[in-house]
Amino acid sequence: MASADWGYDAKNVLKGGPLSDTYRLVQFHFHWGNSNDHGSEHTVDGVKYSGELHIVHWNSAKYSSAAEAISKADGLAILGVLVKVGPTNPNLQKVLDALNSVKTKGKRAPFTNFDPSCLLPSSRDYWTYFGSLTHPPLHESVTWFILKESITASPEQLAQLRSVLSNAEGEADVPILSNHRPTQPLKGRTVTASF
Repeated sequence: MASADWGYDAKNVLKGGPLSDTYRLVQFHFHWGNSNDHGSEHTVDGVKYSGELHIVHWNSAKYSSAAEAISKADGLAILGVLVKVGPTNPNLQKVLDALNSVKTKGKRAPFTNFDPSCLLPSSRDYWTYFGSLTHPPLHESVTWFILKESITASPEQLAQLRSVLSNAEGEADVPILSNHRPTQPLKGRTVTASF
């Protein structure tokens, strides 16, 4: 696993690195912009990426649920994977193909036998810092791991993300063209590299 000192076990548990507890996978989601030149919520040396994948984990050693952990200072650990325009990503395509069955608000569909770690780049080098959720209620409860190596998505795959709809079935189509929070100032936070 390259030089980083954290990793997954067979039950999708994140541990090691700066984490003193075990964190269990709860969900993953993507952020994107209305064009391919922005959409990530983190930048590296001021460079914006086309999108960002967040793989969210909750502290299952201390709390009984993700809902309880979300507001606790040591409640969450999130892997952030920067997405840049490039070749088609076959692992990402599995997720995008499943999106077709939940294109509108309120839809649900089974999505089984998928391990989100297949979306990670080959290097596990990362930057880490303590911060907040990037959406309301913006709890200061996240140990962030931003992976140094990005993954790719083709322009067509990014367009497919932007075609997800925020309306219910039968209503006028309202595509989610952008769903990222602008990069925030560090506000005295210390960012540490694993490499």
